[in-house]
Amino acid sequence: MLARLDQVLRRAQKDRYAVGAFNISNLEQIQAVVTAADLMQSPVIINVTEKAIAYAGLDIISLIIRNYAKKLSIPIVLNLDHGRDLSIVRQCLGHGFTGIMYDGSRLSWTDNIRRTARVRIQAHAHGAGCEGELGQVKYPDEFKKDKQASMTDPEQAVEFVKQTKIDALAVAIGNAHGQPSANEHLDFDRLKRIRRLVSRPLVLHGASGTPPKDIKRAISNGICKINIDTDLRLAFSQTLRRTIKLHPGWIDPRALLLPSRDSLTNLVKQKIVLFKSHRQAK
Repeated sequence: MLARLDQVLRRAQKDRYAVGAFNISNLEQIQAVVTAADLMQSPVIINVTEKAIAYAGLDIISLIIRNYAKKLSIPIVLNLDHGRDLSIVRQCLGHGFTGIMYDGSRLSWTDNIRRTARVRIQAHAHGAGCEGELGQVKYPDEFKKDKQASMTDPEQAVEFVKQTKIDALAVAIGNAHGQPSANEHLDFDRLKRIRRLVSRPLVLHGASGTPPKDIKRAISNGICKINIDTDLRLAFSQTLRRTIKLHPGWIDPRALLLPSRDSLTNLVKQKIVLFKSHRQAK
């Protein structure tokens, strides 16, 4: 069933687990994520970025996911990830998205609040939840330049949530997008201060490659949504390369892509267990 982002995260917050938000851009990835969540009886957030929309088409990608949601009893959130273009936000809401992650983190403080609040109003009017970001979850090459400046300030987080009235807050506590870096260390003291001051569900982006012990610690300190993208890309592409190498004569795309889909299914199942969301589909 199609579910709202805010409702799924409130339940996760109450029962102290996190819901995986898995990025997809093609049919096989959608199949893998949905199959894994259904097998594990877990709520799931399917993340769609602006780049994925440009690649696969908004009408096609939303229709596939919404059809799966109609057939299955598990809560499925159709979520725009790191939306920055307000016109795409409106289009997604018109195509039945039930979650919007608006990323105004590269804007000024005033503009981030103004635009995030505007998106939250639009999302709620369409029956969707809204997530905002304060601080900047960067890529490793950016992260090294101004680590402290990009972190979420706990006191500012209070005011940001108060003014935007968002349903969930993405925090920057040392996490970074892309392939994991040796310099990436989560600031758990900062996370604890944010948790004490902010009652909304908290979100960890850039969690690919984050050690399981840190994931568990983050969940115990209020993280209710965990975004996974790079890990999925690596699993899919590495398996595809092995398949082509082992079977150079294969020409059927279905045969070539099936092992990659299965690899993704297994990975998502592992993440669901790590996030403690298995058997939480209610």
